[in-house]
Amino acid sequence: MERPILWIHGEALGPANPALQAHPDRPAVFVFDAELLAGRSPTTGDPAGGAPQAVSLKRIGFLYECLLELPVSLRHGDVAAEVLAFARAHGADGIVTSAGTDPRVEAIGKALEQELPVEVLEPEPFVQLDGRVDLGRFSRYWRRAEREVWANWSPQQ
Repeated sequence: MERPILWIHGEALGPANPALQAHPDRPAVFVFDAELLAGRSPTTGDPAGGAPQAVSLKRIGFLYECLLELPVSLRHGDVAAEVLAFARAHGADGIVTSAGTDPRVEAIGKALEQELPVEVLEPEPFVQLDGRVDLGRFSRYWRRAEREVWANWSPQQ
């Protein structure tokens, strides 16, 4: 790919995003997923097996604040359609994104691949945890990760 666009999703909202690191000069887009925001998710349900729920206003605010720190265009709607429209508008020959654990991210990536090549870059792990990690709720994940994060932290960082 010579002229990719970057698809930034909710699992890599920081300057260490591998797509942003690999292609700092390329246009990037984040799409607020209309179905997910409304609590409709045909791709995945709640990790506990229940019906998906609408994203809270607090979560939307958190996403928005993170995005304000990134060189990214914001859109709203069907993620695959909006990313492809952004790619066409920029004459892109492919899409670069970061890997995610959410099956919805993978499904959207497969939909994008129907139109353009997609390169998925692996992010540096935030923390190394042994065994299965429950990503269904941030609080459960954080209870396990917090000890490792603070054990390696120093004020100079």
